[in-house]
Amino acid sequence: MQQNRVDGRQAEQLRPVSFETGFTRYAEGSVLIRAGMTTVLCNASVEEKVPPFMRGEGRGWVTAEYAMLPRATHTRNMRESTKGKIGGRTHEIQRLIGRALRAVIDFDLLGERTIQLDCDVLQADGGTRTAAISGAYVALQLAVASLLEQGVLKQSPVVDSVAAISTGIVNDIPLLDLAYTEDSCADVDMNFVITGSGKFIEIQGTAETRPFSEAELDAMRNLALKGCAEIHELQHQTLKGSSCV
Repeated sequence: MQQNRVDGRQAEQLRPVSFETGFTRYAEGSVLIRAGMTTVLCNASVEEKVPPFMRGEGRGWVTAEYAMLPRATHTRNMRESTKGKIGGRTHEIQRLIGRALRAVIDFDLLGERTIQLDCDVLQADGGTRTAAISGAYVALQLAVASLLEQGVLKQSPVVDSVAAISTGIVNDIPLLDLAYTEDSCADVDMNFVITGSGKFIEIQGTAETRPFSEAELDAMRNLALKGCAEIHELQHQTLKGSSCV
């Protein structure tokens, strides 16, 4: 693939990705993920209760909330709490994060408790939902490690890792990990959520300006598999450094 990107990356290159654990003091799991200029704070909180529809079943739950701070973008956006309602985009993304993390949890092993994941975008430059998923997984693992250390859990309920990445087609070239300037003019925009074992949890794809071919779909899928494999390794190394694996 030829180079065709404003930041000098090759088409198949991720932006620099890092995980800073223990970013906040009080959450059972806390991580700041940076993906290029996109920065998301992911906190995991453990609550000794479950939603009413799950009470008495002995099984746990994982859910998520997502928000973008007012100056995460070039211009200030009003807080949704000030507006008095959550927007459709926010609803969609936080439901996606919840689905992504629930896909790798054994609820029976978690017991009758909830892990709440709060993902707050501090700075947005494309790929906020995918960064939130990748960061939320690390925060979740940190929270589970805390429960194991306390003896609350006897066995980890996390059965696989999960990461997410964007791909797209810009000027007829399939690209991995789109920054905002690329995403805003993409012919096709796709998001992939993939487990460490290479299984797909969710694929979101839209033809923004033109339909895409099967070959282009395959190219974007292969880029996503490569990108998520690299993120899985970074997650593993981060958790290993935190003595979680």
